[in-house]
Amino acid sequence: MSSLGNPRKKRQGIDDKLTFQERLAALRNLPAFFRMVWQTSPGLTIANTVLRIAQSAMPLSLLYVGKLIIDQVVHLSKDSTQHSSSYLWQLVALEFGLAILSDALSRVISLLDSLLGDLFGKHTSIKIMEHAAVLDLDQFEDSEFYDKLERARQQTTGRTILLAQVLSQVQDIITIGFLAAGLVLFNPWLILLLLLAVIPAFLNESHFNDLTYKLAWGQTSDRRELDYIRFLGASDETAKEVKVFDLSNFLINRFRVISDKFYTDKKNLEVRHSVWGTLFAVIGSAGYYSAYVIIILQTVNGRLSLGDLTFLAGSFRQLRTTFQGILIRFSSVTQGAMYLRDMFDYFEIKPKMVTPLHPRPFPKPIQHGFTFEGVGFKYINSEKWAIRHLSFTLNAGEKLALVGENGAGKTTLVKLLARLYEPVEGRILLDGFDLKEYDLIELRTQVGVIFQDYQRYQMTVSQNIAVGNIAQSENRALIDDAAHQSLAYPLIEKLPMGYEQMLGRRFNQGVELSGGEWQKIALARAYMKDAQLLILDEPTSALDARAEYNVFLRFADLTKDKTAVLISHRFSTVRMANRILVLEKGQLIEIGSHEELLQRRGRYAELFELQAAGYK
Repeated sequence: MSSLGNPRKKRQGIDDKLTFQERLAALRNLPAFFRMVWQTSPGLTIANTVLRIAQSAMPLSLLYVGKLIIDQVVHLSKDSTQHSSSYLWQLVALEFGLAILSDALSRVISLLDSLLGDLFGKHTSIKIMEHAAVLDLDQFEDSEFYDKLERARQQTTGRTILLAQVLSQVQDIITIGFLAAGLVLFNPWLILLLLLAVIPAFLNESHFNDLTYKLAWGQTSDRRELDYIRFLGASDETAKEVKVFDLSNFLINRFRVISDKFYTDKKNLEVRHSVWGTLFAVIGSAGYYSAYVIIILQTVNGRLSLGDLTFLAGSFRQLRTTFQGILIRFSSVTQGAMYLRDMFDYFEIKPKMVTPLHPRPFPKPIQHGFTFEGVGFKYINSEKWAIRHLSFTLNAGEKLALVGENGAGKTTLVKLLARLYEPVEGRILLDGFDLKEYDLIELRTQVGVIFQDYQRYQMTVSQNIAVGNIAQSENRALIDDAAHQSLAYPLIEKLPMGYEQMLGRRFNQGVELSGGEWQKIALARAYMKDAQLLILDEPTSALDARAEYNVFLRFADLTKDKTAVLISHRFSTVRMANRILVLEKGQLIEIGSHEELLQRRGRYAELFELQAAGYK
């Protein structure tokens, strides 16, 4: 189930102070996280784990060999004639080998972390895009959903750090097991002293990690606004209006206000963190040197050798650093696990529109057409109905034009027809059966749509055309034919690289097109798909009169044996349809042919005469 309506999930991490139990509960996200890591690369995951276990034995090995070296040096210094120095040099060589091995293991582990991190970032980015592909269109129009999507995106690069942290925890715990054994045999009280030295620092780090998480959680929406303002202030898409309306200072000031607030909040938190961290570091150092004094006194009293002194002092220092790292890292791991919850919350959002278990075969060809029965729809978080009480039939093979002022519900109607939205009221039938009974993917395969706000892809010409039927992206003959049909071919011939020309200014050697040229490219997409229902939403709004006339000379060929819906404000285009449906404030007020509607002297006739008067 979607977590959008779960108030606990919305409040947790921003309003509430997380308890230790809630921190532990956050660790429940780790198994799912490691499944994703394993799916990314089983081989690298195993190799990383094995090498870290081997690395965990290095500190104890180096300390113990160092102890043996010092003891051997002491023996030789007392009576070099009675002891051979060969054993000493063997120990030195062993320590040298262990140092090289330890360094090599660290570098290989770092390399594997980096490789696994890159692969994991790619893997999770793909999963986020795959999940976005199955979600409903209206979910993308909800700001809370966008916050979840943004947090999920942020996890694609940062969560591999969590992997390294968890594996480091395991590695350090094993290391502590080895080192603690020596201290326990010598003096168990040193372990208690060690705990007293590091626990305060752990509690401090835990507290400030909570505050950092809460701060980042609460800034998600503002960060999206900051990114948007950055885009508006430095983009080829917005540069004209920014200059014409002199928006630069306005955008810069807004950016400065938000970013200054981010800086102030972070600075205040970091200063407090630094002050308290310094205080607890002093406490930790006092604990370490207390233990060091005990060990020195034992050595002076003859109970320990110099080798024992270096081994125990080094072990305690290593234990303190490692144990403190474990406790502090525990806080970071639980914090990371809480961020994981944000990503998994996104993956838990489920689409409302799904294909039934046993879908009805899509009719090929469509026999009767589409029927709207009392259809009503309103957008998420809106009280206003975009469409209401809509009932009519779009017959198979019919060309239907939609007419109405902006906001009348025309685009909403065709999105319902393509099942991009689900009716809130009523139902839509295809050949007598509810659209919900058909396979969602197959339905959309049989519907070709060119929206007024079509996407200008920063890709090659051939790719821009092929998105109309991406399965045929390598079919150059089909792409070429579509370009000819949409009148885009003369433009493509003039481009330096033809079909391989990059469009837009985002990438090197890209060429920007005019609005009319982009529209011809977009229209070519309609010719790519052999769909039974074709929807054209203002397909010629950016074309000049001659180009528009030539496009609609081809309109009959494009829609031959197809059902078509055309949205246009130009009545010279609308009159080509078999019937015209007039919408006003989301409701059907007239439907009929051009001649029939003129004879009725209703809303259509009024709009037609107003437009005709403008040409007199």
